[in-house]
Amino acid sequence: MSTGQAFAADGWVDSASFEAGTGSKVRMARVAVQSNWDKQWFASNGRHLGGYWDLSAAYWRGSAYRNVEGQHQNIGVIGITPVFRYQRDDKLGLYVEGGIGANLMSELYNNSDNRLSTAFQFGDHLGIGYVTPTRWDLGLKIQHYSNGSIKKPNSGVNFLVVQARYQF
Repeated sequence: MSTGQAFAADGWVDSASFEAGTGSKVRMARVAVQSNWDKQWFASNGRHLGGYWDLSAAYWRGSAYRNVEGQHQNIGVIGITPVFRYQRDDKLGLYVEGGIGANLMSELYNNSDNRLSTAFQFGDHLGIGYVTPTRWDLGLKIQHYSNGSIKKPNSGVNFLVVQARYQF
């Protein structure tokens, strides 16, 4: 039995993903595991609104640290996000999704374009994707991190993210 099958067998982890993203003077790599909800809302014509929990760990590499070009900032980010997904009932084919969750950063992000004043950040995204018959989920999303104006400055950070997920 593979590690993925072992996680899936316990009933909590349904899939695992890798993501890569780019923003203004920052790059991101992220790994995550997902746990599907056993709910179907607004079911009609073979489609429904469902969702999943996403538990993630990310690495950000920012350039222009403290406004100095060529200096880098390395940040770890952990997060949990409830995600709503509109999809086919068999969970294959095209989907759209969106979520907003909580993230904790290892240090404050600070570059020449953006500055975040708290280690706690909300992370929200809107995405589209396609699930193949072999259970590969390939997606594209826009991800935004912000503290919701809890403390200023709070310029927020945006990423364009590609995702590959395997469903167990």
